[in-house]
Amino acid sequence: MNLWLREWPAPAKLNLFLHVVGRRADGYHLLQTVFRFLDYGDSLSFTPRDDGRIVLATPLPDVPEAQNLTVRAARCLQQASGVRRGVGIRLDKRLPLGGGLGGGSSDAATVLLALNRLWDVRLPSIELQKLGLTLGADVPIFIHGHAAFAEGVGEHFFDVSLPQTWYLVLIPPVAVPTAQIFAAPELRRDTPLIRAKEWQPGMGGNDLEPVASGLYPAVAAHLAWLGQFGQARMSGSGACVFVEFETAEAAHAAFAALPNDMRGFVARGLDRNPALEEL
Repeated sequence: MNLWLREWPAPAKLNLFLHVVGRRADGYHLLQTVFRFLDYGDSLSFTPRDDGRIVLATPLPDVPEAQNLTVRAARCLQQASGVRRGVGIRLDKRLPLGGGLGGGSSDAATVLLALNRLWDVRLPSIELQKLGLTLGADVPIFIHGHAAFAEGVGEHFFDVSLPQTWYLVLIPPVAVPTAQIFAAPELRRDTPLIRAKEWQPGMGGNDLEPVASGLYPAVAAHLAWLGQFGQARMSGSGACVFVEFETAEAAHAAFAALPNDMRGFVARGLDRNPALEEL
């Protein structure tokens, strides 16, 4: 099949836990987390161009093209590889902005993975991850492509295999700026370290959750509603929150009980980024 005709997935991620364990001298926070992908997300398609231009056919409201991560990722690979070809990018956006599901990072990673193949650049995964890190801390995990325990600023990975589970993810009607949460003076920054090989599903919490819940009551309200079904958690810096189920039926039953003023989706957890299946 012609790779240019394919639609490339850009899945959501969840942080099954997220601890802030310190802070570097340059201000970056040191984290521990477990990333897991979902079978729900954005999708992208690409059209070859011979004029060297990067053109986004589906601009996002209130996001200038120069700041859009899909455009920045394409230009980053173009510059790093010396490729003179251009590309048209069409983005089918399903994941919310400021939701903590890694939508923009996943989009950028899929652009790097897809164009690395479509432009025949052939950079190895580790080099793509380095490029991705210049775009955002969450981009490398999508290029790495496997569920992982992550450390540092989120770029050192230890692969994990997780049980098959389903998630009900709720999308509060707010966009939470990551920088605001990390800048909050009340954020805990000294959570004790967990050894990667000792982590088990269910361990840990999200250190950013109390801050986001305090600043955004809608996040707290959605967590409270989800709590009736199990251990509800926020993903990333929010706003999205989730709870885990052992069966799809249980997840859909909870989704059916969702109040009219709340929205969300049910998704299956994945250990592998489906974008890698296209390569």
